[in-house]
Amino acid sequence: MIKITLPDGSIREFASGVTPMEVAKSISEGFARNVISASFNGTTIETETPLTTDGSLILYTWNDAEGKKAFWHSTSHVMAQALEELYPGIKLTLGPAISNGFYYDVDFEDQKITDADFKKIEDRVLEISREKHEFKMRPVSKADALAMYKDNVYKTELISNLEDGTITFCDHSTFTDLCRGGHIPNTGIIKAMKIMSVAGAYWRGDEKNKQLTRVYGTSFPKQKDLTEYLELLEEAKRRDHRKLGKELELFAFSQKVGQGLPLWLPKGAALRDRLEQFLKKAQKKAGYEQVVTPHIGQKELYVTSGHYAKYGADSFQPINTPAEGEEFLLKPMNCPHHCEIYNVRPWSYKDLPKRYAEFGTVYRYEQSGELHGLTRVRGFTQDDAHIFCTPEQLDEEFKKVIDLVLYVFGSLGFENFTAQISLRDQENREKYIGSDENWEKAENAIINAAADKGLNTVIEYGEAAFYGPKLDFMVKDALGRQWQLGTIQVDYNLPERFELTYKGADNELHRPVMIHRAPFGSMERFIAILLEHTAGNFPLWLMPEQAIILSLSEKYEIYAKKVLDLLENHEIRALIDNRSETIGKKIRDAEMQKIPFMLIVGEEEEKNGTISIRRHGQEGKGNITVTIDEFVAIVNEEIKKTLKVFTV
Repeated sequence: MIKITLPDGSIREFASGVTPMEVAKSISEGFARNVISASFNGTTIETETPLTTDGSLILYTWNDAEGKKAFWHSTSHVMAQALEELYPGIKLTLGPAISNGFYYDVDFEDQKITDADFKKIEDRVLEISREKHEFKMRPVSKADALAMYKDNVYKTELISNLEDGTITFCDHSTFTDLCRGGHIPNTGIIKAMKIMSVAGAYWRGDEKNKQLTRVYGTSFPKQKDLTEYLELLEEAKRRDHRKLGKELELFAFSQKVGQGLPLWLPKGAALRDRLEQFLKKAQKKAGYEQVVTPHIGQKELYVTSGHYAKYGADSFQPINTPAEGEEFLLKPMNCPHHCEIYNVRPWSYKDLPKRYAEFGTVYRYEQSGELHGLTRVRGFTQDDAHIFCTPEQLDEEFKKVIDLVLYVFGSLGFENFTAQISLRDQENREKYIGSDENWEKAENAIINAAADKGLNTVIEYGEAAFYGPKLDFMVKDALGRQWQLGTIQVDYNLPERFELTYKGADNELHRPVMIHRAPFGSMERFIAILLEHTAGNFPLWLMPEQAIILSLSEKYEIYAKKVLDLLENHEIRALIDNRSETIGKKIRDAEMQKIPFMLIVGEEEEKNGTISIRRHGQEGKGNITVTIDEFVAIVNEEIKKTLKVFTV
């Protein structure tokens, strides 16, 4: 008998040779029908793999990330079979699962695949799937594997780098592929499949190698799931921040300025400024001091901090001065500069904590193929702050930062999030700096603070920064996509590298602890995500224009100007559309600009000193007529509901 430990901690005994599927059936026949993948002692296995030792078993369904991974990887095998049948003589390479689907890299040689071919490939995939072929793994000797793929240089290269005795093939139907494993029980589970696109991809990502064709696809256990996914993609296109940013005149890019370097237009610059002032106001209340640092620094600064070793290859080339051997870098991070600000004078424990905040612009040389609107740029502004505190103050300071992040999220409508505790890789410690002792102290500080604040947390190993662990806030947007927004990091290492000290109560010098934090993260990326989350309908307090005054004719322009002046006196951002267009055209244009309130003025409004209000997106619901004071009260009440009050 062997002992199998399940995720809930329960231990069950089974005869040696029991399969994961048999374990699932022992739990519940209904549950077993949904199991599509498994892992044993941390290794992905098949649902029919015999278990012969004690160990921990996890059973996955479609609702689990690992279940989806097995589902999509299995579908890539079926698509590869269909491609071989429809395009004889092609050479297959690799077909992994990726986020929201899978791809297969294929050498089509002289044959071509176009959008017009997608339907016949999809149909063949579903035909194969309906035949309910089982996926079966088998070991193969290196010699037999090389013989099998003697005409495929790509598979041969892969096999040549594998050890004899570790090579396995996966069979289903008439198809065989080199594979490590991780499949669903049979092809019949695949009910819906779509090819999303094709693109060029160099073999193994090396531009010196031959360019292959990458066929992207996705699949689902129900046709309804695919339909919903495609609808979600269409909605994502409508919400694309690059599209909305252009329509709302927030930002632009110029080839002459350079790739990945956004230009903020007046409305976008005003939006950024409002976000900055919003956070600066809260930071001032929380005891932060604003600092400003240069856009460049001597190379030695980043060598000392460790950033040069980490980011040197991704940085812009050094800036050389007329002085021999003098090199500067565009700064990749603000924290080394803030360490030097701390070092300007000696500190006592009575002076701490010191909280330095800066909206500092940093630069990274991202590859051109990785740039994407505002979410991946070469120059971006971080809402950076660094807190220097005593070890005894760490817990309280960390919790205060959590409160600040939650305030930001609450005021901007991000309500669905998980706090990810990002720790070191448990095996590979080479990519981190600092002692194990300091890492353990920093990791425990984050775990304890998150628990005390009652956050919904997950632990991810290998996601820590190179200098310390962090608490990352993983936010789900309106489309259910997950983004990392806001981070808090505990760092014992930079204070050592920069020899930061304070005099303690014992009159001895001690090392402060450093907290890195950025509730927005990158301003560019944050605004992009906020744009897509809200579809451009920002909270009222943040909108570039909160109201637009639409006069029914030029006869009422003087009254429209009077209304504008009164609104501006109450600090409501408004403008007048006095074009000689129909009121219908003016309303449509205001809707396109996503302006929250349309204030229509005509003869009745001028006579009674009122305005007729139409809300954005509420066509057919009718207008309401109010006085200016009543409208001001409506605006202030709505802002009060969404813009939270930050308390310390």
